[in-house]
Amino acid sequence: MTAPLLEVRELVKEYRLGRFGPPVFRLEADFAVAEPTIVGVMGPNGSGKTTLFELITGSNRPSAGQVRCAGLDIHDVRPRERDRLAIHYHQAYQVRHFRSLKPSFLMRRAPTDYPLVHLFDEPQFSLQDGYIGFMLNFFRKLRREERLVFVCLHPNEPYHLELLREICEGYMFVFQGTVTEAASFDALLEDERVRAYLGDLAKPYLRSAA
Repeated sequence: MTAPLLEVRELVKEYRLGRFGPPVFRLEADFAVAEPTIVGVMGPNGSGKTTLFELITGSNRPSAGQVRCAGLDIHDVRPRERDRLAIHYHQAYQVRHFRSLKPSFLMRRAPTDYPLVHLFDEPQFSLQDGYIGFMLNFFRKLRREERLVFVCLHPNEPYHLELLREICEGYMFVFQGTVTEAASFDALLEDERVRAYLGDLAKPYLRSAA
């Protein structure tokens, strides 16, 4: 039986005020994505979206739980090869890397040379050029190549939601350290926290649903 492309199991990341101080932020996630797809990710600033992406790629170490990509624990893979499994493009497409104190020769080799999971963290879209069409085609190309694609946006323009509706087959909403899945855009808007987060941007879709 083939392992899911991505498994995030009982994952916890906790930040504390000092080494023994009280927790100041806690992220929890538990989900799996079995097959290639494009997932839209939204949530307020500071909710844990970037932290989640860093945990998936192994550039951040969890407090508890596990991330498995194609059946491999991402933290058992050599640090320099983790982006062959899952790669995080942060805003201006900088790639995040991670170093480990454990010697690489004691860790597993990545089984692929090209990432299986691609995480785009608030890519910069502009209506002034043809870049949007290029990126949408790139996301679709990755999907056709049987890759898993996450596209995280912080919508502040109506066209941002249109982009997500056009290309995404599923959605995740990250809010105050919790991750909620939705199978469709309409299902996403059933969550009152999402409607409050989007504000006026959500109104046209609520009217059309009614």
